[in-house]
Amino acid sequence: MDEFEAGLDLSEYAFQYKLSEEHREAHRGRFVPERNWGVFEENELLAKLTLLPLQLYMQGQPVLMGGIAGVASWPEKRRSGLVSRLLSNVLARMNEQGYSFSCLHPFSIPFYRKFGWEVYTDYKKYTIPVNQFPSKRSLSGSIKRDVKDIALLNRLYEAFASRYNGTLLRNERWWTYNVLTPERHTAVYYSETGEPEGYILYRIENRELTVHEFVFLHETARQGLWTYLSNHDSMVTQAVIDRVPSNDLLPFLLNDPRCKQEVMPYFMARIVNAATLIEQYRFNSLGISEVPIQMKLRLRDDFAAWNDGLWLLEISLEGLGKLQRVAEENNITKGDPAEDVLDCDIQTLTALMLGYKRPLELYACGKLTGPLYDVELLERLLPIQQTALMDFF
Repeated sequence: MDEFEAGLDLSEYAFQYKLSEEHREAHRGRFVPERNWGVFEENELLAKLTLLPLQLYMQGQPVLMGGIAGVASWPEKRRSGLVSRLLSNVLARMNEQGYSFSCLHPFSIPFYRKFGWEVYTDYKKYTIPVNQFPSKRSLSGSIKRDVKDIALLNRLYEAFASRYNGTLLRNERWWTYNVLTPERHTAVYYSETGEPEGYILYRIENRELTVHEFVFLHETARQGLWTYLSNHDSMVTQAVIDRVPSNDLLPFLLNDPRCKQEVMPYFMARIVNAATLIEQYRFNSLGISEVPIQMKLRLRDDFAAWNDGLWLLEISLEGLGKLQRVAEENNITKGDPAEDVLDCDIQTLTALMLGYKRPLELYACGKLTGPLYDVELLERLLPIQQTALMDFF
């Protein structure tokens, strides 16, 4: 706790902000020393990061995820390997504690790719002039504004977020400090029977309506929430819908879909322990094979030795997987099509297992090599899934 000030001074310098004394004390009250890691020289803090114990959804189930945030170093100490040492340290700690993934928001994607993290999700951002808003509908249900019932909002969020891989599980503290910030309003759609079935999180500023979260359980709820937004047409000139899952269909549903649409690469992830993750994953099973499936995988991970090496991937008839390390074979070389071995790095495997990219896509661009038969089999074994993330840390 006595290093709180040094850490905050470094954050203020690196991320170019300044907190008032009141806000510094508020941050002190939320400071958890054991989540913060630093490199020191003669008691001087040179670099730091925060490791957040979080969970994300994979195939509708929560798995442990280490969220990395606040990575910073003083400019005179940069490019001297300090951040690399921090990342190596916390990755080893996550491995010891059974984490499946680690995620972070990169200042530089190429920088974090060097350490095994890979982009795992994109989001859409729409800018829609008020005259292109979806048509207003007669509501069969009702809307309530500024609902602050966290349990209710979280129930809706979980039903929506669990459809995707890579979304966060939220607790009450997360909602309080990271989601329901003072400048944001909420609106909840209720069915005719009074059941909550969707919500939006938004703010209005300078005649612009910004929607931070748009959560709906079915099309009627979506239409009801859009009708509510359209009722702001005298107050705003446009709406910005931010952090929308990349498979969203709104433009197709608009009368005129020619609004500004941006696709943003967002967070990065990396598998912490490949063998642990494979045991948690559920592969497709029905009709693919009459016997258990086996294929060799050469996994490359220069930053986590426990992942690097030659593995036997076994998948049971029920879709349960296991990775077993096998002896290296001297004649196996990267990208050699003659060898009966799939070959990829940890970044590629992360993108595959979360569903961000498909095996045949990565085979076509050379990120996944090996027998085409095994690649096609893997294409059938991996369920088609979408990734999303509406949070930031």
